[in-house]
Amino acid sequence: MCRTSIPRVGAPLPLLLPGARPVDSPGSPRLSPTGDLPDRERPARRQRFLVPVLGSCGIVAALMQTVVVPLLPDLPKLTGSSASTVSWTVTATLLSGAVCTPLLGRAGDMFGKKRMLMFAMCVLSIGSLMCALTSDIGVLIVGRALQGAATAVVPLGISILRDELPPAKVGAGVAMMSSTLGIGAAVGLPLAGLVVDHADWHVMFWGATALALVVLAMIALVVRESPVRNPGRFDVVGSIGLAAFLVCLLLGVSKGTAWGWGSGRTLALFAAALVIVLAWGVHQSRISAPLVDLRVTARPAVLLPNIAALFIGFSFYANSLSTAQLVQTPKESGYGLGVSVAVGGLCLLPGGVMMVVLSPISTHLTATRGPRFCLGIGSVLLALGYVVRIFTSHDLWLIILGATVVASGTAMCYSALPMLVIRAIPAAQTAAANGINALMRTIGQAVCSAVVAAVLTSYTLTVGGHTLPALHAYMVVFVIAGVVACCALVACLCIPEPTGSATAVTGEPRKAAPARAMPDPTGRT
Repeated sequence: MCRTSIPRVGAPLPLLLPGARPVDSPGSPRLSPTGDLPDRERPARRQRFLVPVLGSCGIVAALMQTVVVPLLPDLPKLTGSSASTVSWTVTATLLSGAVCTPLLGRAGDMFGKKRMLMFAMCVLSIGSLMCALTSDIGVLIVGRALQGAATAVVPLGISILRDELPPAKVGAGVAMMSSTLGIGAAVGLPLAGLVVDHADWHVMFWGATALALVVLAMIALVVRESPVRNPGRFDVVGSIGLAAFLVCLLLGVSKGTAWGWGSGRTLALFAAALVIVLAWGVHQSRISAPLVDLRVTARPAVLLPNIAALFIGFSFYANSLSTAQLVQTPKESGYGLGVSVAVGGLCLLPGGVMMVVLSPISTHLTATRGPRFCLGIGSVLLALGYVVRIFTSHDLWLIILGATVVASGTAMCYSALPMLVIRAIPAAQTAAANGINALMRTIGQAVCSAVVAAVLTSYTLTVGGHTLPALHAYMVVFVIAGVVACCALVACLCIPEPTGSATAVTGEPRKAAPARAMPDPTGRT
């Protein structure tokens, strides 16, 4: 017998807002007494802005890595210091970024990802302001070190996307977030070149300060604090040990060419790094709440993507280091094009555009074929890009074509790597795990910088009394980078396929759970 609810005579009719449905009608949102949507429905209205805001964080962080590069030849004269001292403006950012990325990732999992994201952007703002207000090389190096803290915003942003977006949209958000690394690097070089050519160099850092403050305000307005936490005591001893290891390792790698690879300082740093990392590993295996869960990190599903990230970081960075320098080489060298700093930076801009264009394509590949397939395609494109670079280093448009192919492969790899990590670890460890993956890319870039510097100084020619890298040196760099891209492909092929429900976050299909009978809220059956 069908029952129909009929209001009692004299019962007050529900008050409806204009155009609204009754509160208890099917599909209608329940309103608070003030007429607002409840807290659980507000995040859906912010999702449309979440990816752009977090993506802007990644772009600003990537800008900080490259914005000072065109300024390096002039900084000794502008600051009254030596070239070796000026090089610390790059080294300090590299070291602080490498240290802050895993530490802030772990702190984000424990204390709140939005909180750590805002902290990183605040530190970036302070560092940029210090650089804008000074011409003293010591203060400038400290400011650049503070700017390096922003490197942690990408793994923190990826973790927030995993927590806040529906599973079907996580892949697209992560792909866009990962592509910001290439966008920022591609935009940073020509932008900084234009500033160096036409304005006071402090303008770069005033602009960085303004950008950081704007992004900080957008984070406060749009991003909500994720409820996913991994509580426990913060491993202070492990943090100090990891920081000491990274400083010794990366300082030895970045300064090895200048100091000499067989010098006492370089060998002492490498020996200290080895001793520290062994002691740190023992400490991490003995405590209940480690900074890095080595048992999880050692799983092939996590370890192999991290190894691939190391190779991808190396291979991608070789393109950034060599392209602008190659086209800026004087024509008298017999192969250089003699273009300006700004034009040299613009050669990388099409690659940044391609990283944005390929973002939805890599998302589709990840959702339909899996992130391992996407990483494999990206590694192949990287290797092919360097084959193009070897045979097309005399015409500007062909150089740009080769650099764009390399950037396209990087886009595919950078969108797949976080998804490989995400599907292999618990949600509460996302920021820390992606922080380690980003750290491996940073180490790969540091090693690449040292290798490229060593190669370019080993094969030289003299033009007009100036020593320049020979064309053969760039060919050697391209061959090495292509081989490293092939190593990334091998690591990719060894990554095991996931089992269970871990693939749900990638958007891949899974078996539906059997439906359960829901009780009647009225108590009737």
